[in-house]
Amino acid sequence: MKDASEPSNIVSLTQRLDPSSERGGALLNTVRDIAGRRLQILINGMFEHVDDALFDLAEKAENNAAQMHYFDGMREVRKRRPIVERSFLAHVSRELSDFAANQRTAPSSGIQLPVGTAELSLVADNELEESLAITSMIGKNETRLTRELFSVNQRLSVIYGGLKIEDGSNPVGPASLSQAFRLAMRELNAEMRVKLIIYKLFDRYVLASLDELYQEINAELIRAGVLPQLRHEVSRSGATGRGAGAATADGGQEGGAYLGDDEGSASSELLQTLHTLFSARRGAPATAMRMPAGAVQLPSANELIGALSVLQSQAAINQPLPLGAGNALELAGEVQQLKEHLLAQIGSLRGEKPSQVSTIDEDTIDLVGMLFEFILEDRNLPTEMQVLLARLQIPYLKAAILDRKLFAHRQHPARRLLDSLADAAKGWSAESDRDHRLHDKIKSIVDRLLQDFDDDISIFERLCVELQEFQDISRRRAELAEQRVAESTRGREKLEQARRRAAREILSRIDGHTLPPLIHGVLSRAWANYLVLTILRQGEESSEFRDALRFANDFIDSTKPARTLDERRALRQMLPGIERALRRGLANVAFQESDIDRLLAQLHTYYRHQLGEAVPEAEIQAVAEPSSLPIPESIQPIAEAELARSEPEPEPLVDTPEMQLVAELKPGIWLEFITGPETVERAKLSWISPMSGRYLFVNRRGLKVADHAPHELAEALARGSARVLDSTALFDRALDAIVGRLSQPATATSPATE
Repeated sequence: MKDASEPSNIVSLTQRLDPSSERGGALLNTVRDIAGRRLQILINGMFEHVDDALFDLAEKAENNAAQMHYFDGMREVRKRRPIVERSFLAHVSRELSDFAANQRTAPSSGIQLPVGTAELSLVADNELEESLAITSMIGKNETRLTRELFSVNQRLSVIYGGLKIEDGSNPVGPASLSQAFRLAMRELNAEMRVKLIIYKLFDRYVLASLDELYQEINAELIRAGVLPQLRHEVSRSGATGRGAGAATADGGQEGGAYLGDDEGSASSELLQTLHTLFSARRGAPATAMRMPAGAVQLPSANELIGALSVLQSQAAINQPLPLGAGNALELAGEVQQLKEHLLAQIGSLRGEKPSQVSTIDEDTIDLVGMLFEFILEDRNLPTEMQVLLARLQIPYLKAAILDRKLFAHRQHPARRLLDSLADAAKGWSAESDRDHRLHDKIKSIVDRLLQDFDDDISIFERLCVELQEFQDISRRRAELAEQRVAESTRGREKLEQARRRAAREILSRIDGHTLPPLIHGVLSRAWANYLVLTILRQGEESSEFRDALRFANDFIDSTKPARTLDERRALRQMLPGIERALRRGLANVAFQESDIDRLLAQLHTYYRHQLGEAVPEAEIQAVAEPSSLPIPESIQPIAEAELARSEPEPEPLVDTPEMQLVAELKPGIWLEFITGPETVERAKLSWISPMSGRYLFVNRRGLKVADHAPHELAEALARGSARVLDSTALFDRALDAIVGRLSQPATATSPATE
């Protein structure tokens, strides 16, 4: 009952408004105006990005035909955009106006897929692809907008005379808006590949921005007194006992926030699609419970959970099989035979073995089985990790039976945990995990699920948090090591570049001159290193570097014969500057003062001889030999060596698919390198040098594994000694593979043809 102190204009949850009444109509008009205004802005914004997206794809198209499809799509969108926008907004407005009448006469029309073999054959591949794309974006946004949608559902229910409104039937919910846009897209005569791009943009620019629409609707209805004290709470499902939870008013979700629905209401569009595909393979209607007359009663959900718990306790005791091709086949066989094991266990518990389970349960068992078959075949995962994760089939089958939405919601804790485990495992290798920290952490999570998971889904959330904390600590350690590796590599490259520049400058000046060994040695060793140091400290554009090059020119010029009076006068004028520059430069590259004096003494002897002064033959002979001065460790004879190393690298094959793949790689992507007959290393692309263009790879601990020039990496990819690992989440890749496999024509051994 309404509290006596409550204002008279506040509508409680038990009250209903007639949408045809003055107040109900006014509130409905308010909602329709808000939706129309905001959606007009959002749909306009979305279409502003279509041209750019299609143009980018056309530029990257694999051939001229594909490019023309995108250009044709651009022209069609420009021409038909106003019609599509008007159609979309009209569908939304009409749905808001007619919602109450439609609900009383027929169920809300969602995105329907036909069921059964005969009907499925009528569904074009394009329609199926379109439905899957729309299903995916609906599920993602319904999960993201749980709190706001709940409040809008409840308040619209009051306005519509008490009709029950859920996410899928809400006229401004993601499902209804997506259906309205799908109908509007029929006005567009474009290829499906173009339409799928537009659906992605609709997801990014319209559905992703619905928060503000819902907040404004809720604020206006609260201002009008419609359920101002409403809190977001989801009730626990009663009879099934499959677990549930609550979402608090601040949007936080407890462990069961994804549970609490029976199989009818939990069927998202994705699950409907999968059920349809499974049924087509079996040749039976999707809703059938295939139980012959007189057969043993089909197992209930509680019986399935009980039998799985027994099998799970057995699996917890059994240790994972050691690695080996034979054992991998045995593991795959166990994954496929779980249904038989499950029926046998139910038979031992109830005293009679059922021959089958209900269609919905069989679909779930088969779907989980195909997920773990995918894991065992997934080359993204190291074999050791495949073996570990394959042990989770029973806990995940239990979770899927407890909560049918596991496969439909990306944010489901069980799904996030498996994705996180696979992501952590992707970078694992024996070499990078010598202390077994990562291996033992993943194994402990697998063991705890097998030992502790009963029917409380919240365990997945707790383990998710634990794994995330472990990964955060490991990542921070790795980032420090990775930063040191990158800085070290960057420093080496700067040094390498400076050495090459110094070598080129010295060698280009020496070329064509026959220099005394003493002069040649000073230039190619001490002075070349001084040039390197100057480049690193002051840069190639500095006055210091220009002065150092000027000295090299003067030093070489000083070796020319001085036969005339003018030539001798010029040489004498040069010598003080040469001595000053040489003394300063050698001091900078760590020559001792006494060694510098000895070198200058040798040079004085040489220049006296050049100027025609009388010099003892022994002294002239000493100058003719290379200097025997002690050379500091930092001084290296770089010039000749660097000349050889500064030869141009082989011209890369820019048009190969591998070179194109290398050009698209971004830091953070993981690759697998085969470094020996039985040695495989996984490494992350950490850094691409802006100077040399080389690609630096580190392992999960941040330690350097390799660095490659682009053409070297392309060659390794072409040989098969390197392979790019997929960055898509495990669950998404698995579902794509499963839908693709089920969409293929049934083979002679498939259930559909037996």
